[in-house]
Amino acid sequence: MKIVLANEGPRIEAEAIGQRPLGGVETAVALLAQSFRRRGHELTLHFEGERNKLPEGADLVIATRVPRLFNELPRGRRVLWLHNPAGYLNKLRHAWPLLRARPMLVTLGPHHAATLPRWPGGLRVEIPLAVAPPFDASPPERAPPPPVAIFTSNPLRGLDDLARLWPRIGLGELHAYSGAATYGGEARLTARTAPILARVGMVPGVTLFDPLPRPDLLARLTRARCMLYLGDPGETFCLAVAEAQAAGLPCVVMNRGAVAERIEDGLTGVVARSEAEFVEAAQALLRDDALWLRMHRAALARGPGPNWTDVAQAFEALA
Repeated sequence: MKIVLANEGPRIEAEAIGQRPLGGVETAVALLAQSFRRRGHELTLHFEGERNKLPEGADLVIATRVPRLFNELPRGRRVLWLHNPAGYLNKLRHAWPLLRARPMLVTLGPHHAATLPRWPGGLRVEIPLAVAPPFDASPPERAPPPPVAIFTSNPLRGLDDLARLWPRIGLGELHAYSGAATYGGEARLTARTAPILARVGMVPGVTLFDPLPRPDLLARLTRARCMLYLGDPGETFCLAVAEAQAAGLPCVVMNRGAVAERIEDGLTGVVARSEAEFVEAAQALLRDDALWLRMHRAALARGPGPNWTDVAQAFEALA
């Protein structure tokens, strides 16, 4: 097929995933593009404002997040691949190009789909993301590690509140691999995260680290005891928790946003309904080797889930 895949951000290819930290959307676009190419499709990867040559028509035209991208794209079966809570589509600057393009709408799961406004008609499809290499290969079973909890997401995704709860957990250490570098050091994000990181860095038992490329991050996750993540209403999939689970790492999360969809509650981790439950579950995993080993084995048995070939095939079926 002829496929056009467009994104608003800077150009990123799949090779960058092993070289530097990347956000979820950038990772997803790069890996879907790579999968389309491996499957023999004629792919044009377009980033907003580029002057690259586009075909006059295509079998599948995918725009990521913002409908205005369709203004630059050729004719074809149009798909809007959503990654953020979809309420922003009600804003006039998004609603008008959406009405003009009338694309199929792709969300990442049940929670994400529930954020769609009712008014844009047409086909709505859920296509979950897949984890990036090297998380797509299950690691071997390991012995219970020392009591080190880990956080590997955007500082705006609840790191401040997690640090506030850490003294109540009071066991071991919390290592947070977090910062604006994941998003290219974007100036506004850097300014918003700086005070959070400053406060978190003052909490006893919490150590801040720079975000890591995924191969290095996997090495840290496989030495950690559990992933602690309160979640966020803006979370529509949460690759961070998906990656931790694929690495065999039990997770404790709150039922906020889509993070609970990444956990088998009571089997591969805990979905806490209150901060008190969150603290209790974190303490249990940090101290109880038998509980940790049971959840670790369950996460490994569950496996990394769908791969990027599966994701590509789901998009191909829309053409």
